[in-house]
Formats: sequence, structure tokens, C-alpha cells
Amino acid sequence: MTFIALDVGNTRLKWAMYDSPRIDANLLSQGAVFLENIDKLADEDWKALPAATRMLGCIVAGDALRRRVDEQLELWDLTPSWVVPSTTEAGLHNGYDYPTRLGADRWVAMIGAFARMKHQTESHKARPMVVVMVGTAVTVEAIDAQGHFLGGFILPGHGIMLRALESGTAGLRVPTGEVCEFPTNTSDALTSGGTFAIAGAVERMVQHVRARCGDEPMCYMTGGAGWKMAPSMSVQFELVDSLIFDGLRQIAAQRFSED
Repeated sequence: MTFIALDVGNTRLKWAMYDSPRIDANLLSQGAVFLENIDKLADEDWKALPAATRMLGCIVAGDALRRRVDEQLELWDLTPSWVVPSTTEAGLHNGYDYPTRLGADRWVAMIGAFARMKHQTESHKARPMVVVMVGTAVTVEAIDAQGHFLGGFILPGHGIMLRALESGTAGLRVPTGEVCEFPTNTSDALTSGGTFAIAGAVERMVQHVRARCGDEPMCYMTGGAGWKMAPSMSVQFELVDSLIFDGLRQIAAQRFSED
């Protein structure tokens, strides 16, 4: 029962194919395309893959893009299944005021992180978590040790910050600089300011979770730009590229368990 997992973000579609919709499934193939190339998937990236019999995905880019992805999935004649956040799934409880309005990628990443934390602490006490996704936008989520999503921050990613400054500041057109403690040119000042703004938001959430839960949280970071943030973080964290796919496998294992 071959399973394909999809993560459709604001910039790219990431996919991973497994030999089954299980938590311990073997990865067969994976890839990513920019959103403008989605219509080529069936004829190019997916053409030589084994036929998928189950699919699960999360998408943040809207209905029009989802329909384009659905058309490509006709290659395998399967019914698309997309994650919609609910009040609870895979052991995680959704504390959002309106649970279905939570971003699907945020929900799935938290489910992946919760499962990872439980596995890593199975021989001792469970711990709260801070889950960070660094992409076009940045999200910083708080989850207690029992799997209750407490809330989270949303802030612009590096690119959005830079474009906002360029559009709102006369004459500001500079290349990307380096991250440093005391920038002495505009390029480095912009790059350092954006990087430390994100790092500061993560540090503040860690403080909030520590005070709320009375324990030091485990911190997981994911997203396409996560590696850029890694050298500038002031809190201990684990960089996990596959966090959304881990979450999709957790959900798929439950949804398709009766097949």
C-alpha cells in the first residue's frame, strides 16, 4: 500500500513516498518543486514512481492551488485527502480559539514533534515543547507535556522582512549580508536584525513555556530556512527537516489503519 505525503507551502511543494502509511514506513523517494512547476509533476517528477494507493497532505496556499495538485494526483487514480485541523488528532489537543482556522502545516508539524518527544522521553518524564517552523513565514508553537497546544507566534520570515523594509524605506536596496553581533554596514544590519528577531521570538516562547509548565521545554526546528537560523539560536534545539512528514505519517497510520 504505497503512500505519498505532500506538504504544500507558500513557495514549494515537498513530497515523500513511502512503502506504506505507517509510522515506521520506509522512504522510497522524495523531492520538491516550486509552486509554478506543480503542473509538471505527473509528467516529470512522479512519472517513474510506483503507483500511490494512499495520499495525505497539508496545504496553506489556497483552494486554487489544491485543485492543481489534485489534478496531478489523477496519475494514480486515487482520492486526495487533505489535513484539516480538528480539536484533537494523534494525541494532540488543539487549543486554538477556532481549531479549523489553525494552519494545517502548523498542526501537522506539532503532531510530528509531539510523537518525537514521546519517543525520546519514553523511559522518563514527558516534557513540554516549542516547535519552530522557519519558511516564508515563521511560526513558534507552545505545547505542554500532555500534548495540549497552548498557542503560538506568527512572524515574517527573512524575505518578507527585507521586502517590507525595501518597500517602506526610501533608497534601501542592498544585497543579503552576514549575521554578526555588531553590524557596521546596512546589508549585515538587515540580515542580523531579521535573524535575531526570529531567535528572540523563540527565546521568549521558551521562557513562556518554562514559566507555564515548570519544566525546560524541548525545542524542535524545521522548515526550508531552518538551517540559516541554526548558528544564531540562543536556546538548545534539534533541527528536524522531516517534521511535517513525520506528522503526516502519524495521522495516516491512524486514518488508514483499517484498510
